[in-house]
Amino acid sequence: MNAALENLKTRGLFAQCSDADALSRIMDAGPITFYIGIDPTGSSAHIGHMVPFFAFKHLNNAGHKGIALMGAGTARIGDPSFRSETRKILSYEELDRNAECIRAQLDHFIGFDGKIAFTVNNADWLGNLNYIDFLREIGVHFSVNRMLSMEAYRTRLETGLSFIEFNYQLLQSYDFLELYRRFGNILQIGGDDQWGNILAGVDLIRRMDGGEAFALTFPLVTTSDGNKMGKTLKGALYLDPAITTPYEFFQYWRNVQDADVRRFLLMFTFLDVAEIDKLTASGTNPNDAKERLGWEVTSLIHGNEEADKAMAGARAAFGGGGDKSAMPQVVLSKAMFESGYNVVDLFCDSGLASSKSEGRRLVEQGGAFISAPDGELKAASDVNTLIKTDRLDGEGELILRAGKKRYCLVKVN
Repeated sequence: MNAALENLKTRGLFAQCSDADALSRIMDAGPITFYIGIDPTGSSAHIGHMVPFFAFKHLNNAGHKGIALMGAGTARIGDPSFRSETRKILSYEELDRNAECIRAQLDHFIGFDGKIAFTVNNADWLGNLNYIDFLREIGVHFSVNRMLSMEAYRTRLETGLSFIEFNYQLLQSYDFLELYRRFGNILQIGGDDQWGNILAGVDLIRRMDGGEAFALTFPLVTTSDGNKMGKTLKGALYLDPAITTPYEFFQYWRNVQDADVRRFLLMFTFLDVAEIDKLTASGTNPNDAKERLGWEVTSLIHGNEEADKAMAGARAAFGGGGDKSAMPQVVLSKAMFESGYNVVDLFCDSGLASSKSEGRRLVEQGGAFISAPDGELKAASDVNTLIKTDRLDGEGELILRAGKKRYCLVKVN
């Protein structure tokens, strides 16, 4: 197998390929052009979107030309694949703004040079399509029976599939054809949930232009306990620091389960496999590997400086030194502490509990911790406990912890 494809397999970035042997021979003969699409349905990409872009960068590093397709055109419809309900329809202006935000995030990660890594927007060719001509030229090549046999559509038929969504596969296939014609693109890569859509594009290129094209997908990443990777208590792990702070981003990786560390180091970093093997060898401390994972991924998304700050904040929270100013923070009134701050209210006001009932459960179950002036975290076991100024340290601050992993630095004014 071609070395670049073999590397993707080693990294866990290979689920299915339409013809791995043929694709491997072509890649051995010289660089190819490939693409990955992302629909700008939100203002920020999240870590789930990034799995194909790690593969993008690996292929780029091997000398292959990559196209990041901003789907401001396809997002006008919305991909129904494996969704239980129709996506919210956004205005064209909002989709264009989202596309630019995501393009900037990907540029930071990929480094678009306009030569072997660049972006295009499918709104450029989808925005003004003549519907009748499109149906005559493209729609004629699609079998409704075949489309309905695909799992993504079968699932939606149970809850309701709108006609506008049913067109999505045609548009995505047309994207592949356009990129094939414009740039000689022969490979589309994406998550395994896109397998049917990508194969439809491969088939369209064969039918209309007699060309050879390929599909390559990656596994949909879950944690070792079967949960969707990248999900936090606040929702998805976004790249936008205004939504997911670099500290929260780092903490997600720092707190992954031991069983996931090696797999995530392979998928979400560019460390050599030998170094990853050394970090995760039997007898090593898994927390060291987790910290390295957290730093590497945070650095790739937010830069070295933010990764350093996030790691320092995490070390401070866990009592290992470091700069606690990088921790999530809240400013509360000193007067509340002077009169006695009820522990339940304190955890609610800090954001570590979403309601008083949740705050009470946290305290009653022994999951609410408050730092003493010397920095030691002590559990609060009584919901009537009042936290006063004598719990503040010399800087007028204290640290709260909810459960084992969520922290907040409280400052008073």
